[in-house]
Amino acid sequence: MKKTVYYFHSLSSPWAYLGWPKFKALIAKHDLNVVVRPTRIVPPNGGIPLLSRPLARRAYHEVELDRWRKRLNMPLMLRPKHYPTQNEFCARMVIAADTLQWNALELSHALLHALWSEALDVKDAAVRVAVANRLGMDGAKLLAMQDTPEIMAAWKASELEAQQRGIFGTPTWIYQDVLYWGQDRLDFLDEALSA
Repeated sequence: MKKTVYYFHSLSSPWAYLGWPKFKALIAKHDLNVVVRPTRIVPPNGGIPLLSRPLARRAYHEVELDRWRKRLNMPLMLRPKHYPTQNEFCARMVIAADTLQWNALELSHALLHALWSEALDVKDAAVRVAVANRLGMDGAKLLAMQDTPEIMAAWKASELEAQQRGIFGTPTWIYQDVLYWGQDRLDFLDEALSA
């Protein structure tokens, strides 16, 4: 029987972007069933959006991003042109892909790559469609679906589930009701999956 991991992530999170290659490797290593749950930072649980943090914490955020992009050898702009951004447009497109049983995880990473590595404005519908099309998906179909009542309800349900399950920041993985917050905790998730 496949092990199930819930993946709560923001479609504007540099940490979700940086964590994807390692998480993708864990999916293959453990043959995981992944439940895709796009969400945002959850303030009721203690999450603090970047621009609400004190200047010292924002400055350190860049220091850590620089360290990790070098450690992981991944292209990442420390101050992308279109960040911060509203992530719900991307999130709803990812939910639409998941609903169609298309590779929602690859779409998530491609949209994050567009924001953090290509300096593209992912709020722009044409950008999102082009990113999906590059993956061989029907971007226009996903765009048409993202504002439907079904997808809107799934987005709200994902956010509510994040709050109820104690998520405060992203990315967060849940395996057997244990939370693993941050891409630097993936080794612990690997250990738990291997136990």
